[in-house]
Amino acid sequence: MKAIQYREHGPAEVMIYTDIPDPVAGPGQILVRLEAASVTPFDCKLRQGLLQNHFMLAMPSVPGRDGGGTVIGKGSDVTDFKIGDRVVVMASVIAQGGYAELIAVDVENAVVVPERLSMVEAVAMTNAGHSAWLCVQAAGLKPGDKVLVHSGAGAVGGLLVQLCQHLGAEVAATCRSTNRDYVLGLGATFAIAYDREDFSEILSEQDIVFDLMGGAVHDRSYKVLKRGGTLAWLVADPILDRGAEFGVTVKRVMISDGRTALQAMMDLAAQGAIEPQVARTMPLSQAVEAHRLMEKGEITRGRLVLTM
Repeated sequence: MKAIQYREHGPAEVMIYTDIPDPVAGPGQILVRLEAASVTPFDCKLRQGLLQNHFMLAMPSVPGRDGGGTVIGKGSDVTDFKIGDRVVVMASVIAQGGYAELIAVDVENAVVVPERLSMVEAVAMTNAGHSAWLCVQAAGLKPGDKVLVHSGAGAVGGLLVQLCQHLGAEVAATCRSTNRDYVLGLGATFAIAYDREDFSEILSEQDIVFDLMGGAVHDRSYKVLKRGGTLAWLVADPILDRGAEFGVTVKRVMISDGRTALQAMMDLAAQGAIEPQVARTMPLSQAVEAHRLMEKGEITRGRLVLTM
């Protein structure tokens, strides 16, 4: 099968479009012919070698944390899925990723795609939706909460804005000035342009802040929380926990495998309560250029998706 692979950490150019052996579904697994896979900042950081303290990749490595396609094979003990099912899957960090024509994954990391979604739409909200749901669960969001979502136009942030609004929160979000109307259209009550305004001088008394950026943004977020509030962060970079100083709870959102979070988001998408956000699509063979675009900050609305 065709796949993207790299044998060493480095710039986008270390990735090559090549042929590798077809995977085989083992016990408790399904074999999926992939049609699409999302490109995430996490993929880029892994390839660059920035996360080696957390994840040691087996080389050569096929990147990609998710994918979607059709079940074409399964282990003899699998009863959850049948041949021909349209599914999205989450790939393990240390196993073959989704930048490939085929993938074998555990059934616990697969969910049937709702009929109303195209495969590209479903994939655009697979990894991002999984993360968004876990963020909300970690923060303990309640109806009526005042919530700030950083990077509200991005793949995870855009779904968080929609999810929080759906759950009854009053949502503010930071974004580029060019994305203000986009974020308001997702359901935010307030959109703060970080290239023109300082959110910490505008907002106050927030119940929850979802930090998807870290660094200086994380540090300034304490100021806008009320005492007893929650700062939930989802970012690979270290943060300085100042919770005791400001009287707030700081929670790192831990991303775990399993279908519960993904199923919940797909159910909401099936109802039309959450809409996938697709930035653009590119063929699998152009994965190098896709990573370049991500690293240049040119993908600002939703998820960039590779198609097979």
